[in-house]
Amino acid sequence: MLERFKVPEKDRVYVQEGRIRAATEALFRKMGLDDQGAKTSTDVLIMNDLRGVESHGVSNMFRRYIQRYQAGVANPNPKPRIVRQTATTANVDGDGGLGVHIGPDMMRMAIDRARQYGMGAVTVSHSGHLGGCGSHAMLAAEADMIGLCMTGSYARDKATFGMVPTFGAEARFGTNPIAWAAPARHRAPFLFDIATTQVAGNKIDLARRVNAMLDPGWITEKDGTPVMKTGPVPDEFLLLPFGGTRENGSHKGYGFATVCAIMCQTLSGASLARSGSQYQGGYHFFAAYQIEAFCDPEEFKDNLDEALERLANTKPAPGHERVVYPGQTEGEEIVRRRREGIPYHREVIDWFQGIGAELGVTIELP
Repeated sequence: MLERFKVPEKDRVYVQEGRIRAATEALFRKMGLDDQGAKTSTDVLIMNDLRGVESHGVSNMFRRYIQRYQAGVANPNPKPRIVRQTATTANVDGDGGLGVHIGPDMMRMAIDRARQYGMGAVTVSHSGHLGGCGSHAMLAAEADMIGLCMTGSYARDKATFGMVPTFGAEARFGTNPIAWAAPARHRAPFLFDIATTQVAGNKIDLARRVNAMLDPGWITEKDGTPVMKTGPVPDEFLLLPFGGTRENGSHKGYGFATVCAIMCQTLSGASLARSGSQYQGGYHFFAAYQIEAFCDPEEFKDNLDEALERLANTKPAPGHERVVYPGQTEGEEIVRRRREGIPYHREVIDWFQGIGAELGVTIELP
């Protein structure tokens, strides 16, 4: 994550993992989730915070989830139902459950199929926010498999957080993220986890919180004109595909977003043209590949270690301290934050205390 999106030192409150987990689980249970559902949902959010992916941790997403539960839009007790399946695949109706709640079980379903047949894939419809694709892809890596996770959503009706196609003046996608994970021997696992927009939508919330500037080519005006100057977050805007402009390769981000939409929505049996005003408009795709079906898994991990080592030891260009591979800094952050605590903005701590008081839940944070 870019330095500008991180919490300024003066505003940081360090919280130990156990305390923020306890507070988050208690609030999830207050929303009607059972113990396992609260734990599963909390695991996704806190692992994002531990990895330094604060845009998808409790700072931004949790308050939105609380609002959805309170509004009766998200289902706290979903009963996912298999609509169609084969030995290696399944199409599942998520029954309005948040992706953080049901997503891990969907990836485990793919892992179970891969364990038997070499590969497994699951599409999910009628679900809510996934809480970041990386956490789900990593479940496969932790099972010594290669994991793939995508999520597709409809563009919101209002002019914000929707992605325009290249040359477009209307949003046609959400941020449509993709994650890919693979296990290594000694090094941190490879984890490639990106939005297909130039900047992840949730980072806009972080930018607002810490008063960070947006770079040229990240967003558009309301009419689709790319904003090509540095500036604060405007009230209304649209998101550009990664690449920003056609000259810089926005057609590639647009193409990846379309692939994501096809795999998550079209493959689930949904139209891409539907309005996205309903929170249950989330569609997900999970896949797991058993390494042993292709090669010796121990040899794979040794070879990947060697490859990642080579990448990390690349000579850095002038002005840069080092080269890192996808997943390396996340692995380092987990170690650091479990030792020192997770740095949250004071506003986030205040929100926890406030919502706890409102709901009658005791919150024990600094």
